[in-house]
Amino acid sequence: MNSWIKTLSRTLYLDLSRKQFWIEERDDLFSKWLGGTGVAIQLYREESSRRADPLGPENVVVFAIGPLTGVFPMASKVVSVFKSPLNGYVTESHAGGRAATAIRYAGYGAIVIKGSSDMPVYIVIDEEKVRFRDAGALWGMRSSETVGKVLREAMPGAGYRTIMRIGRAGEKLVRFSNLTVETYRHFGRMGLGAVFGSKKLKALVIIGRKGFKLPNPRAYREVYREIYELTKGPATRKYHDLGTAANIIPLDKLGALPTRNFSSGRFDGAREISGEKLAEDNLSRRLACTACPVACIHLAAIREEYEDEKYFYKTEFVPYDHEPIYALGSNLGISDRYGLLKLIKVVEDEGLDSISTGVVLSWATEAFERELISIKDTLVELRWGNWRNYVKAVTYIVLQPNEFYATLALGVEEAALKYGGVDFALAFNRVEPAGYHTGPLYHSSLAIGFRHSHLDAGAYSIDQSLVASGTPVPSPEEAAKMIIEEESWRQILNSMVVCLFARGAYSKNIVEKALKALGYEIDESRLVELGKQIYLEKHAVKLSEGFEPEKMRIPKRVLETPTPLGNIPEEYVRKVVRHYIKLVREYIEKVGSSNEVFREIDSTSAT
Repeated sequence: MNSWIKTLSRTLYLDLSRKQFWIEERDDLFSKWLGGTGVAIQLYREESSRRADPLGPENVVVFAIGPLTGVFPMASKVVSVFKSPLNGYVTESHAGGRAATAIRYAGYGAIVIKGSSDMPVYIVIDEEKVRFRDAGALWGMRSSETVGKVLREAMPGAGYRTIMRIGRAGEKLVRFSNLTVETYRHFGRMGLGAVFGSKKLKALVIIGRKGFKLPNPRAYREVYREIYELTKGPATRKYHDLGTAANIIPLDKLGALPTRNFSSGRFDGAREISGEKLAEDNLSRRLACTACPVACIHLAAIREEYEDEKYFYKTEFVPYDHEPIYALGSNLGISDRYGLLKLIKVVEDEGLDSISTGVVLSWATEAFERELISIKDTLVELRWGNWRNYVKAVTYIVLQPNEFYATLALGVEEAALKYGGVDFALAFNRVEPAGYHTGPLYHSSLAIGFRHSHLDAGAYSIDQSLVASGTPVPSPEEAAKMIIEEESWRQILNSMVVCLFARGAYSKNIVEKALKALGYEIDESRLVELGKQIYLEKHAVKLSEGFEPEKMRIPKRVLETPTPLGNIPEEYVRKVVRHYIKLVREYIEKVGSSNEVFREIDSTSAT
């Protein structure tokens, strides 16, 4: 057995119902599936049921890191796998900060959380010690940032420490609430905050103090130097300089920046909320996740005068990148940078996913304009660009003072089904889309996506390359192959676990070198094969839970609004989905006889 795998394979199980924990050595999983996504989906499959209620005690949350964590640059992410309360299917979400390194130095490769507590708790993991502590005093705190501050002050000390916590949105089971990590990072997509809230789990504190020995220090140093130079070079430069906010102006020029509920691909205020303008006027500092030379986290400073003290100010720091700028900026018609940052701040404080929040508010604004809903429902006038009222509406989504906001907290699909306006409700498989309107491959990737993030498959980049080269749009069958091939390699990066901003640096050859320096006997061809297998495993589990992509609603708005590659025919997307279904079901038939989860597949989903 590879000694490095032995240092990674310890898996911590936490049972909230019984307030118990235990540790198992899972060499079987880490030797076959590397770590991260590959291992997490297997642990989920072992512990969850396809019939599990996403907000019930039978849902499990798995956190997993990978073999490169803590030793190579930008191997800084944690993968979480769970059943999403937005759509009821298995999903994953990723976060950076110090979380991955804290888990690694606490001596674990994965953490599995089961059951539900009968009272609010937070859990402290300090190497071999696990404590379940009363979180009654933390429950109801408005700001997830405040929760982190309280816990930091309560537990000073050495070592790598991470604090994952939910805000009020998670407590209130808003289906698109997030899990905040180190104040400015998040498990953002798919509602992990609501799953924590349903388990009465306010926070997870992990303290790492352990070390480990490298199997081949000389080989490691050589590969490390090569990777370090690549990760701080041209492949990652834009993430340091402007961050992903650099996308705003290029997408606007391309006609691919979603604006006012995807009714246009261009925004007349794009320059005012661009990465360039934010850097010139608002940027205060940059932060980096552990082991990252890039520092892509950009913080804007906004200053406010105290109400009763003239010339006395408080300064707030607000993280920004492309997705919240699109969702809470162009898609809501907001070009006021101060207002945009204030809106991002309240979304951060409450513990909400900015993408879903912006999309549900843009649908509500259009529904308000069309008089499908009234001021009795919204309590404030929702008008494009009126950031002050949007700030109030965000709080109402969390507090749910009436039936309308209680429904809005379930996501845009539920709201549209109840109040009308389904044609302009932006959701694929009940999940609100990320900030690109580049063409048919991107929207097709959302239809078959697992994370429902732009990082699922990067198909927006494929669309943009087609525009730049003047290449015709590929056939639906070829498009499906391109999307699946691209995403399959990402499964290797997500199993090691490498930040996808480093995907240009971590080529197949570099990944092979890094793993061999740690004692893995694996070559490029086997890595490609394993990536495809992990991709199919994930999607097979999702189909086993009843996912029927052929019945998915394709948002009419994305078909009506022109992209840089023209209008998207609905049948094109349907054909991509059909090819995807065929591929995954062929895999199910191939391995199903030896895999219990596949035997549970309903006949309607398997034929």
